[in-house]
Amino acid sequence: MRADRLVAALLLMQQRGRVTAAELAAELEVSVATARRDLEALSAAGIPVYPQPGRHGGWQLVGGARTDLSGLTASEARALFLLAGPAASTSDEVKAALRKLLRALPETYRTEAQAAAGATLIDPSRWGENTRDRPEAVRRVQEAVVRRHRIRFRYKDVRREADPWGLIDKDGVWYLIAGTERGQRTFRLDRIGDLETTGATFDRPGDFTLDAAWDQVVGTIEERRSRTWATVLIPERFVWVLRDHFGRHCHPGDPLGDGRVRVRVGAPTPRDIARTLSGWGSAVEVVEPPAVRSELARIGSELTSRYGS
Repeated sequence: MRADRLVAALLLMQQRGRVTAAELAAELEVSVATARRDLEALSAAGIPVYPQPGRHGGWQLVGGARTDLSGLTASEARALFLLAGPAASTSDEVKAALRKLLRALPETYRTEAQAAAGATLIDPSRWGENTRDRPEAVRRVQEAVVRRHRIRFRYKDVRREADPWGLIDKDGVWYLIAGTERGQRTFRLDRIGDLETTGATFDRPGDFTLDAAWDQVVGTIEERRSRTWATVLIPERFVWVLRDHFGRHCHPGDPLGDGRVRVRVGAPTPRDIARTLSGWGSAVEVVEPPAVRSELARIGSELTSRYGS
């Protein structure tokens, strides 16, 4: 993940004072182009990293080599932790790096840096969709999370006001967990409009952690998305396709010996499962439940009625 490389690049520049993209690429075992993009990302995020042209040039942290991060400003430290924080949810190494970086910061910066590191969570598991465009609202909401600024926005044509507690990137789809007058709520950022801060501040609940809150949200949604389970038989070579269709609601078993595999798949209703499987024709056999078999028969009858002639 890129965030851990960004942290490593910064620490390397602090140790050496100046590095070239080629040297960084060799250290991180990536291409020179990737190393250059990482350096540019640090600079674009507000970290004081600049290229020095010339024969003995390279990239360096303004102010020269340092053994700690005390030379960073509050906004620069916040920017760094916003970059690295999401990676910590999926990498123990980044968690350890963030803890060390946090200890190296001046006391006055630690609160905001820690808030920035916990402002965003990455959940790589899919829910059957993938939105790669990062909403513009992400940056603004991240800032509100870190600074504890209440926000006002339009959601499903209703004006809402909320305390932003944290952001989640779930395979490119961004969600906001926030406190409202009705308690904790979850919002999709690509459905938020007319976003603004109110000028009011808030305190996040003392027992709130973003990963625990997201686990609760995922548990509720997964329960809704898997109310119906079906057992199907499918050629082993196609199991990966079925897994792509159903995501975490696809549980393959052991091969049966005839080239097929018994697989359990889940969806909200029998009709949802039947609609997904109907395009497979006879390549997939539904063992149970009868409700899914009935839905497949109904779909087959409708297709025969319309196209059979």
